[in-house]
Amino acid sequence: MALKPEPTAPFHSVQYALRVLETISRHADGVTDAQIARETGLPPGQLAHMLSMLRREGYVEQIADGAYVVGASLLLLGTGGDRDQALRDKLQLTLDHLRDSVGAAVYISRYIDGEVKILHYADGPLAPKVNEWAEFHRTAHASAVGKCLLAQLDHDGRKDHLSRHKTARLTSRTITNEKVLFHKLDSQPPTVPVLDLQEYAVGTVCAAVPITAGATVGCLALSMPLEHAHRLRQAADALNRQAAPVLLSLAI
Repeated sequence: MALKPEPTAPFHSVQYALRVLETISRHADGVTDAQIARETGLPPGQLAHMLSMLRREGYVEQIADGAYVVGASLLLLGTGGDRDQALRDKLQLTLDHLRDSVGAAVYISRYIDGEVKILHYADGPLAPKVNEWAEFHRTAHASAVGKCLLAQLDHDGRKDHLSRHKTARLTSRTITNEKVLFHKLDSQPPTVPVLDLQEYAVGTVCAAVPITAGATVGCLALSMPLEHAHRLRQAADALNRQAAPVLLSLAI
Protein backbone atom coordinates (compact mmCIF):
# COMPACT_ATOMS: atom_id res chain seq x y z
CA MET A 1 0.00 0.00 0.00
CA ALA A 2 1.35 3.40 -0.99
CA LEU A 3 0.29 6.72 0.49
CA LYS A 4 -0.40 9.99 -1.22
CA PRO A 5 2.44 12.33 -0.27
CA GLU A 6 0.45 15.41 0.74
CA PRO A 7 1.03 16.49 4.36
CA THR A 8 -1.80 17.99 6.38
CA ALA A 9 -2.00 21.10 8.53
CA PRO A 10 -2.23 19.10 11.80
CA PHE A 11 0.86 17.13 10.73
CA HIS A 12 2.83 20.36 10.31
CA SER A 13 1.61 21.58 13.71
CA VAL A 14 2.76 18.34 15.32
CA GLN A 15 6.22 18.64 13.79
CA TYR A 16 6.52 22.10 15.37
CA ALA A 17 5.12 20.84 18.68
CA LEU A 18 7.63 17.98 18.80
CA ARG A 19 10.42 20.47 18.10
CA VAL A 20 9.24 22.61 21.03
CA LEU A 21 8.99 19.57 23.32
CA GLU A 22 12.49 18.42 22.38
CA THR A 23 13.84 21.88 23.22
CA ILE A 24 12.08 21.98 26.60
CA SER A 25 13.24 18.42 27.39
CA ARG A 26 16.87 19.51 26.94
CA HIS A 27 16.50 22.11 29.70
CA ALA A 28 15.72 20.20 32.90
CA ASP A 29 15.67 23.40 35.00
CA GLY A 30 13.28 25.20 32.66
CA VAL A 31 13.60 27.35 29.55
CA THR A 32 12.04 30.70 28.64
CA ASP A 33 9.81 31.24 25.64
CA ALA A 34 12.44 33.56 24.17
CA GLN A 35 15.04 30.78 24.33
CA ILE A 36 12.57 28.26 22.86
CA ALA A 37 11.93 30.68 19.98
CA ARG A 38 15.68 31.00 19.33
CA GLU A 39 16.27 27.25 19.36
CA THR A 40 13.22 26.26 17.29
CA GLY A 41 13.06 29.21 14.92
CA LEU A 42 9.30 29.57 15.48
CA PRO A 43 7.81 33.10 15.31
CA PRO A 44 6.62 34.43 18.72
CA GLY A 45 2.92 34.35 17.77
CA GLN A 46 3.01 30.77 16.54
CA LEU A 47 5.10 29.69 19.53
CA ALA A 48 2.67 31.30 22.00
CA HIS A 49 -0.22 29.39 20.39
CA MET A 50 1.79 26.16 20.49
CA LEU A 51 2.81 26.59 24.16
CA SER A 52 -0.81 27.32 25.09
CA MET A 53 -1.93 24.05 23.47
CA LEU A 54 0.92 22.08 25.08
CA ARG A 55 0.07 23.49 28.51
CA ARG A 56 -3.62 22.70 28.05
CA GLU A 57 -2.77 19.11 27.10
CA GLY A 58 -0.40 18.72 30.06
CA TYR A 59 2.73 18.22 27.95
CA VAL A 60 4.49 21.25 29.43
CA GLU A 61 4.15 23.25 32.65
CA GLN A 62 5.14 26.79 33.56
CA ILE A 63 7.11 27.17 36.79
CA ALA A 64 7.28 30.14 39.16
CA ASP A 65 9.72 32.22 37.11
CA GLY A 66 7.70 31.74 33.92
CA ALA A 67 10.06 29.18 32.41
CA TYR A 68 8.71 26.00 30.81
CA VAL A 69 9.42 22.43 31.92
CA VAL A 70 8.20 18.99 30.81
CA GLY A 71 4.65 18.27 32.01
CA ALA A 72 3.01 15.24 33.58
CA SER A 73 1.37 13.96 30.36
CA LEU A 74 4.70 13.79 28.55
CA LEU A 75 6.34 12.02 31.49
CA LEU A 76 3.53 9.44 31.58
CA LEU A 77 3.70 8.77 27.85
CA GLY A 78 7.45 8.38 28.09
CA THR A 79 7.35 5.56 30.66
CA GLY A 80 7.70 1.97 29.52
CA GLY A 81 5.04 -0.49 30.67
CA ASP A 82 2.40 2.11 31.50
CA ARG A 83 2.70 3.88 28.15
CA ASP A 84 -0.14 2.06 26.34
CA GLN A 85 -2.63 2.69 29.14
CA ALA A 86 -1.39 6.26 29.56
CA LEU A 87 -1.88 6.86 25.83
CA ARG A 88 -5.41 5.45 25.91
CA ASP A 89 -6.26 7.62 28.92
CA LYS A 90 -4.74 10.71 27.32
CA LEU A 91 -6.53 10.15 24.02
CA GLN A 92 -9.84 9.63 25.82
CA LEU A 93 -9.44 12.88 27.75
CA THR A 94 -8.55 14.70 24.53
CA LEU A 95 -11.52 13.19 22.69
CA ASP A 96 -13.89 14.00 25.56
CA HIS A 97 -12.74 17.62 25.45
CA LEU A 98 -13.08 17.67 21.65
CA ARG A 99 -16.60 16.17 21.83
CA ASP A 100 -17.71 18.93 24.19
CA SER A 101 -15.91 21.60 22.16
CA VAL A 102 -17.48 20.73 18.78
CA GLY A 103 -20.79 19.43 20.15
CA ALA A 104 -20.63 16.07 18.37
CA ALA A 105 -19.50 12.49 18.81
CA VAL A 106 -15.83 12.16 17.76
CA TYR A 107 -13.79 9.21 16.55
CA ILE A 108 -10.19 8.19 15.80
CA SER A 109 -9.88 5.76 12.91
CA ARG A 110 -6.93 4.13 11.19
CA TYR A 111 -6.44 2.03 8.08
CA ILE A 112 -4.77 -1.13 9.40
CA ASP A 113 -3.90 -4.19 7.28
CA GLY A 114 -6.25 -3.06 4.53
CA GLU A 115 -9.22 -2.39 6.78
CA VAL A 116 -11.00 0.60 8.33
CA LYS A 117 -10.77 0.44 12.13
CA ILE A 118 -12.47 2.76 14.65
CA LEU A 119 -9.95 2.75 17.52
CA HIS A 120 -11.33 5.33 19.95
CA TYR A 121 -14.44 7.45 20.28
CA ALA A 122 -16.20 9.82 22.64
CA ASP A 123 -19.97 10.22 22.68
CA GLY A 124 -22.60 11.33 25.17
CA PRO A 125 -26.30 12.09 25.67
CA LEU A 126 -25.98 15.33 23.69
CA ALA A 127 -23.54 13.84 21.18
CA PRO A 128 -24.81 10.39 20.12
CA LYS A 129 -22.50 8.14 18.12
CA VAL A 130 -23.45 6.74 14.74
CA ASN A 131 -25.62 3.64 14.74
CA GLU A 132 -23.41 1.11 12.93
CA TRP A 133 -26.25 -0.44 10.95
CA ALA A 134 -23.81 -1.48 8.18
CA GLU A 135 -20.30 -2.52 9.19
CA PHE A 136 -17.90 0.44 8.96
CA HIS A 137 -15.08 -1.65 7.49
CA ARG A 138 -17.34 -2.66 4.58
CA THR A 139 -18.71 0.83 3.84
CA ALA A 140 -15.66 3.06 3.43
CA HIS A 141 -17.06 4.42 0.15
CA ALA A 142 -20.00 5.97 1.99
CA SER A 143 -18.72 7.30 5.33
CA ALA A 144 -16.65 10.41 6.03
CA VAL A 145 -14.18 8.21 7.93
CA GLY A 146 -13.84 5.76 5.07
CA LYS A 147 -13.55 8.39 2.34
CA CYS A 148 -10.95 10.30 4.37
CA LEU A 149 -8.86 7.14 4.74
CA LEU A 150 -9.29 6.11 1.09
CA ALA A 151 -8.28 9.61 -0.02
CA GLN A 152 -4.90 9.03 1.62
CA LEU A 153 -4.25 5.84 -0.37
CA ASP A 154 -2.89 5.70 -3.88
CA HIS A 155 -4.94 4.38 -6.82
CA ASP A 156 -3.83 0.77 -6.37
CA GLY A 157 -4.56 0.88 -2.64
CA ARG A 158 -8.10 2.08 -3.31
CA LYS A 159 -8.65 -0.50 -6.06
CA ASP A 160 -7.49 -3.24 -3.70
CA HIS A 161 -9.88 -2.05 -0.99
CA LEU A 162 -12.90 -1.85 -3.29
CA SER A 163 -12.11 -5.27 -4.79
CA ARG A 164 -12.74 -6.66 -1.30
CA HIS A 165 -15.58 -4.34 -0.25
CA LYS A 166 -18.04 -3.50 -3.01
CA THR A 167 -19.63 -0.05 -3.24
CA ALA A 168 -23.11 -1.01 -2.07
CA ARG A 169 -25.90 1.59 -2.13
CA LEU A 170 -26.77 2.42 1.49
CA THR A 171 -28.92 5.53 0.87
CA SER A 172 -30.05 7.47 -2.18
CA ARG A 173 -26.95 9.68 -1.74
CA THR A 174 -24.33 6.90 -1.66
CA ILE A 175 -21.73 7.06 -4.44
CA THR A 176 -21.55 3.59 -5.96
CA ASN A 177 -19.66 4.40 -9.18
CA GLU A 178 -15.96 3.75 -8.62
CA LYS A 179 -14.79 6.38 -11.14
CA VAL A 180 -17.01 9.05 -9.60
CA LEU A 181 -15.79 8.10 -6.13
CA PHE A 182 -12.11 8.25 -7.15
CA HIS A 183 -12.64 11.62 -8.84
CA LYS A 184 -14.18 13.02 -5.65
CA LEU A 185 -11.32 11.62 -3.56
CA ASP A 186 -8.72 13.10 -5.92
CA SER A 187 -10.51 16.46 -5.88
CA GLN A 188 -10.52 16.57 -2.08
CA PRO A 189 -8.03 19.20 -0.78
CA PRO A 190 -5.95 17.56 1.99
CA THR A 191 -6.64 20.38 4.46
CA VAL A 192 -10.44 20.50 3.92
CA PRO A 193 -12.69 18.15 5.96
CA VAL A 194 -14.31 15.24 4.10
CA LEU A 195 -18.11 15.30 4.51
CA ASP A 196 -20.77 12.57 4.56
CA LEU A 197 -24.20 14.10 3.98
CA GLN A 198 -26.48 11.11 4.63
CA GLU A 199 -24.40 8.85 2.38
CA TYR A 200 -23.91 6.20 5.07
CA ALA A 201 -27.14 6.62 7.01
CA VAL A 202 -30.31 8.65 6.56
CA GLY A 203 -30.57 11.15 9.40
CA THR A 204 -26.82 11.41 10.08
CA VAL A 205 -24.11 13.76 8.80
CA CYS A 206 -20.38 13.35 9.41
CA ALA A 207 -17.00 14.97 8.75
CA ALA A 208 -13.43 13.70 8.91
CA VAL A 209 -9.92 15.16 8.71
CA PRO A 210 -6.68 13.26 8.11
CA ILE A 211 -4.24 12.73 10.98
CA THR A 212 -1.44 11.00 9.13
CA ALA A 213 2.20 10.80 10.14
CA GLY A 214 4.76 8.48 8.64
CA ALA A 215 3.34 5.31 7.11
CA THR A 216 0.10 5.24 9.10
CA VAL A 217 -3.15 6.39 7.50
CA GLY A 218 -5.56 7.83 10.05
CA CYS A 219 -8.34 10.32 10.56
CA LEU A 220 -10.27 12.21 13.19
CA ALA A 221 -14.02 12.37 12.61
CA LEU A 222 -17.30 13.63 14.03
CA SER A 223 -20.96 12.74 13.54
CA MET A 224 -24.21 14.48 14.40
CA PRO A 225 -27.93 13.99 13.79
CA LEU A 226 -29.36 15.61 10.67
CA GLU A 227 -31.19 18.27 12.71
CA HIS A 228 -27.76 19.70 13.61
CA ALA A 229 -26.53 19.72 9.99
CA HIS A 230 -26.47 23.52 9.98
CA ARG A 231 -23.53 23.25 12.44
CA LEU A 232 -21.60 20.64 10.44
CA ARG A 233 -19.15 22.85 8.55
CA GLN A 234 -18.39 24.99 11.59
CA ALA A 235 -17.86 21.86 13.71
CA ALA A 236 -15.72 20.27 10.98
CA ASP A 237 -13.50 23.35 10.79
CA ALA A 238 -13.13 23.28 14.60
CA LEU A 239 -12.25 19.57 14.39
CA ASN A 240 -9.57 20.37 11.81
CA ARG A 241 -8.09 23.15 13.96
CA GLN A 242 -8.01 20.91 17.04
CA ALA A 243 -6.65 17.76 15.40
CA ALA A 244 -3.03 18.50 16.36
CA PRO A 245 -3.32 17.41 20.04
CA VAL A 246 -4.74 14.04 18.97
CA LEU A 247 -1.97 13.44 16.44
CA LEU A 248 0.61 14.65 18.96
CA SER A 249 -0.50 11.98 21.47
CA LEU A 250 -0.09 9.34 18.79
CA ALA A 251 3.31 10.70 17.69
CA ILE A 252 5.04 10.88 21.08
